[in-house]
Amino acid sequence: MKKSTFAITQMDCSSEEQMIKMKLGDFQNIIKLEFDLPARKLIVFHSDEITLIHKAIDELNLNASLISTEDSEELVNLSEDHGKERKLLWIVLAVNFSMFVLEIIMGFIANSMGLIADSLDMLADAFVYALSLYAVGRLSSTKKQIAKISGYLQLLLAGFGILETIRRFVNVEEVPGFQSMIVISSIALLGNAISLYVLQKSKSKEAHMQASIIFTNNDVLVNIGVIIAGVLVYFTNTKLPDLIVGGIVFLFVARGAFSILKLAR
Repeated sequence: MKKSTFAITQMDCSSEEQMIKMKLGDFQNIIKLEFDLPARKLIVFHSDEITLIHKAIDELNLNASLISTEDSEELVNLSEDHGKERKLLWIVLAVNFSMFVLEIIMGFIANSMGLIADSLDMLADAFVYALSLYAVGRLSSTKKQIAKISGYLQLLLAGFGILETIRRFVNVEEVPGFQSMIVISSIALLGNAISLYVLQKSKSKEAHMQASIIFTNNDVLVNIGVIIAGVLVYFTNTKLPDLIVGGIVFLFVARGAFSILKLAR
């Protein structure tokens, strides 16, 4: 068995990770893939030469380079890896869906597009994790179909959000409740900060654990953005800051959807 290490500079979230998994799913000589998202590295355990695998990764245009290839005698336990992956996905799925429920309810009560956008971003993440949970250990063709469904669901959410943001911008709408924006986003920020602390303290190198750290970091930035929008709504007494933040978040969701659809080709 051989062990090849790649540096992939544009691999920064689970969308790129899943893209690589789909691309390499049909290679019979691949024994295991290990992802280190913060370090932007991929380790491939394989038999035979690495040339075709390297070519397939290059086709994804993620700025990948082969660092090293060496003989390896490491034991690979795929059943144990799948068990850890399922447990992690259930935890992350529960967190994302719980935050979605809280923010979507308060978003409509406060008439805040920022909160609604953040909640749908959480729901989009939950879709990815739920479908990935179903995909664990399944064939590559099944995973591609699952990825396609996930991408279209995210794109649907993003499209709805962008149209709703435009509608609220054009029509006369009540100024959103800045108190709810600040309080709920602060709660979400606290939850994400605690999650980030727990994830980093675990020091796990599991692929989806690393992905969840990246997602949580992004969610923290979104929470801060909604809090700032709430403060600006208070000082300006207009809906504009809330709509701007909401629109930006929906564009991020759309970007993630296109990345997932790309991997399902």
